[in-house]
Amino acid sequence: MRAIQLPALVKGPSELRVATLPDFQPHPSKYLVKLHAAAANFFDNLQIQGKHQQKPPLPFIAGNEFSGEIVAVPTATRDDGKQWRFKRGDRVFGAGLGAFATQFVASEADLRPVPSGWSYLEACSLFYTAPTAYAALILRAQAKKGDYVLVHAAGGGVGLAAVTIAKALGMYVIASADTDKKRQVAKSFGAHFVVDAKGDWAEQAKQCTPDRRGVDVVLDPLGAIDRSLKCIRWGGRLVVIGFAAGEIEKIATNRILLKNVAVSGLFWGMYATMEPESVVDVWDNLLKMIEKGGIKPLNYTEKDFQGLEEIPAALELLSTGTAWGKIVIDISKQGKTKL
Repeated sequence: MRAIQLPALVKGPSELRVATLPDFQPHPSKYLVKLHAAAANFFDNLQIQGKHQQKPPLPFIAGNEFSGEIVAVPTATRDDGKQWRFKRGDRVFGAGLGAFATQFVASEADLRPVPSGWSYLEACSLFYTAPTAYAALILRAQAKKGDYVLVHAAGGGVGLAAVTIAKALGMYVIASADTDKKRQVAKSFGAHFVVDAKGDWAEQAKQCTPDRRGVDVVLDPLGAIDRSLKCIRWGGRLVVIGFAAGEIEKIATNRILLKNVAVSGLFWGMYATMEPESVVDVWDNLLKMIEKGGIKPLNYTEKDFQGLEEIPAALELLSTGTAWGKIVIDISKQGKTKL
């Protein structure tokens, strides 16, 4: 097998190298997956530099999100006596450390079936983005049909997922993004209104709502809750998803009180540990929405990345903040550039 393995931490993606390693073998309780695609995530860049809270022991294979084909099922009988969910030849997508490789060994809980009619590349855009957006909207904000939802960083993977999911659920979507291109993309994914993240977006967002009453829900992957309090309506709900803008905010809590609003956090990664039943429910609902055409693939389409050799370039592009959606690399093909 081939993989981007780190014998030591690096200063950036340009230092990553592709190595040839022994093939994985069938596992008693896990599936052996031939990988076709891998996705670039913001935290991948942090992890390879040792700046992420999860610091795997060296050496480790980088990457955390993939899609591929089951080539071997678990060799042991399940403890509960049930049949293994997937079979040889099934198309799956999932997550776990070691995705920048041509093979992966995955537990059943970390896999989902590739939706009918979707390619490996398209399915690889879903695993982190879609459930994060859905959980923020439904589990935390308790958003409902007819709500006006302001989505910050609407050009990013989670933001675009939130746009398309909220639209499919009958909400009015106000997408905030920092470039014309990202705003155009958000509109193409179903946003009813767009606002300029570099301008007076709070006032712009209020003007999109009936009688300038303010928005019902704010989803914030950036760190923009403080300013969002200017455009949230009385009794509204704001969800903290992340701090991609770089700073953790300090908020005057009197403003939360005066507007009678609720501020909640969403750490989707912990649901598998703390509320595994919610993970099952979220994915069941998402896959039903996909079957009905309610969710579009989130792939960045302005440049193709082919082969493990082009993963550094994909991570570099991601770090610039200029790309939209989810950057996915086709690792079933040999890269154009040798490292």
